Amino acid sequence: MLGVAIWLVIVVSSLFIQLGVGFGAREVMRRKGLAPRTGFLLGLLLGVIGLAITIALRPKLTPEEKAARPSLGAQMGTRWSDVRTSHNFTIVVAAAGAIVAVYVGDVLISGGGPFDKILSTLATVVSGIMVLVLFVVILYWVASQYPEPWRERMRVAVFVGPALLLLIFGLIIPSFYTAKLSLYRGTATDKWYGLGNFRDMFTDRANLLVLRNNLWWVILVTVFSTFIGLSIARFADRMRGEAVAKAAVFIPTAISMVGAGVIWRFIYANNPRSQNGLLNYIWVGMGDVLPGKQEPHYWLQDNTFFGIKSDFLPGSNTVFMIIVMIWIQAGFATVVLSAAMKGVPDDLVEAAKIDGATDRQAFYRIVLPYVKTTVVTVVTTTIIAVLKVFDIVQAMGLGGAFENNVLANQMYTESFTKQNQGYGAAAAVVIFIAVIPVVFINARNQRAMRESR
Repeated sequence: MLGVAIWLVIVVSSLFIQLGVGFGAREVMRRKGLAPRTGFLLGLLLGVIGLAITIALRPKLTPEEKAARPSLGAQMGTRWSDVRTSHNFTIVVAAAGAIVAVYVGDVLISGGGPFDKILSTLATVVSGIMVLVLFVVILYWVASQYPEPWRERMRVAVFVGPALLLLIFGLIIPSFYTAKLSLYRGTATDKWYGLGNFRDMFTDRANLLVLRNNLWWVILVTVFSTFIGLSIARFADRMRGEAVAKAAVFIPTAISMVGAGVIWRFIYANNPRSQNGLLNYIWVGMGDVLPGKQEPHYWLQDNTFFGIKSDFLPGSNTVFMIIVMIWIQAGFATVVLSAAMKGVPDDLVEAAKIDGATDRQAFYRIVLPYVKTTVVTVVTTTIIAVLKVFDIVQAMGLGGAFENNVLANQMYTESFTKQNQGYGAAAAVVIFIAVIPVVFINARNQRAMRESR
């Protein structure tokens, strides 16, 4: 019966937590004049929280121990009823709601299955958030006990401190270790290689193709996604169904990179045994328009630029993956630029039109200069996203098997597949160095936006 004892401790702990919160809620409801049924609803919410704690911490019970739980639930209800007094009616109702939520929820998930897994996952997430909030609250209370002027300083440290710790241990220290590792060969730090990994990266043909692909990713995705976003933001402004059109354009941005890669992989698919993808269906159907017979093509395996073999031009497989990234980023650019354009004062545009400017001239000479800083923000954000692109290549390009590799994927392959962590660290350093000027430009642009206001 050890499991029952542990279960009892967990349930009692969670109910006491609810009781403490309930007393505080009672005071709030007393001052606000809320009805007891509000207390019952609050009790249900508290019960869900208690259930989350219970699920996250509960042990695996035997069938005999599970059979003992109804009696335990009845005992808990009895303990809750002891709290009732004439002045605490609201808290009693809240406690009843908590008991119902805990007990019913536990019965629902006791049989196992997917519902149990879903609730267990949610319980783990909720419990983690609760622990974090409780930790911050305790630290804030401790900081409030200090005398002035240390009190305010300690309160600031409560909120800034965790972020600084994450920055130090999650970015600064790993960055220095990665830079150190890039000077070695293989997996050990005793094989000094100096700048050899960087020399190999900028001299070996296979590695140069990776840098070439990254360059084209940055150029094409940044230019086309910004251009498409700017065009849609301009021509969809104040049109009928503007919200629906912009929502449709933004939907791909909400899809994960892997999900988008899988979707477009089906579009580019060429599987003679089952079914060709949409692109091959269209390509074969154009046989009556184009000269010759059009056969299904392996779009994601073609490393030539539509038949042209060049070490400078990207392969058509890289181009087709870039289209996916443009499809994703165009929605982000549209939403941001559209919001910026709506901030342009109508008086400026109307004054320009009164002076004889056309819509086109007003856009290029009034609207576009006004949102220039927003355009820079979109461009820099897109460049940063493209420099670290990994998911699409991994999901669609078979890990860069057809000369379609990029730096982030190369870093992963060298570090974890080939166990050449020195070269993988060197690739990470190159990405980091490439991002620094972009971040600097973005920071200056943000400062310029604040000053212009």
